[in-house]
Amino acid sequence: MRQRRRIVALSAVTVVGLGYLLFFTSFLGVSTVEVVGARTVAERDVLAAAEVAENEPLLRLDTDAVAERVATLPDIATATVERSLPSTVTITVTERRAVAYHDGDRGLRLVDAAGVPYKTVPEPPDGLPRLELFDPGPADDVTRAVTTVLAALPAELADEVVAARASTPGAVEFDLADGRVVRWGDADQNTQKAQVLAVLLTREGEVYDVSSPELPTVS
Repeated sequence: MRQRRRIVALSAVTVVGLGYLLFFTSFLGVSTVEVVGARTVAERDVLAAAEVAENEPLLRLDTDAVAERVATLPDIATATVERSLPSTVTITVTERRAVAYHDGDRGLRLVDAAGVPYKTVPEPPDGLPRLELFDPGPADDVTRAVTTVLAALPAELADEVVAARASTPGAVEFDLADGRVVRWGDADQNTQKAQVLAVLLTREGEVYDVSSPELPTVS
């Protein structure tokens, strides 16, 4: 009986000691932090935002907190963090992609497909249309309709768009570089609308309406 108690006591001490070793020492400390998915954002900026200390116990690392810190970078849309034994942390990021810029009281800001104005720039970026809305934001249905449409346009058409706007989510329209106006309607059937518009643009006109792609018009 006494021998059994000693074995139980020794086992408990061993468990406690192992737990302390794993959770409170650098035995399984972080030695490598990998960044995946960063293309325009500098890896050093991701690492600085992550604030993962060298030799920090891997098993105690708050991965959610690290991801939240990385996601505060303007160009980062999402971030996930994973541990890999014995000593590696992998940070996977998804960068925002600008579909337009907005010129307002807060300066020139890039706007992504979700309608988020996320970064201030000194001048209008080449190749991006101007978003002609008063105060765009991801909670605004009109903003999301316009940016969803812009994100869905085929590259050859997107390159020709210089300005986009809408009065309601179902009334998206945009201007082309040659002065022609496209009335797109809502953010549905985008592929079909783009195909119809490609044919319509071969005809003379000023306004091209594909809001009902089954019944498009040119005027």
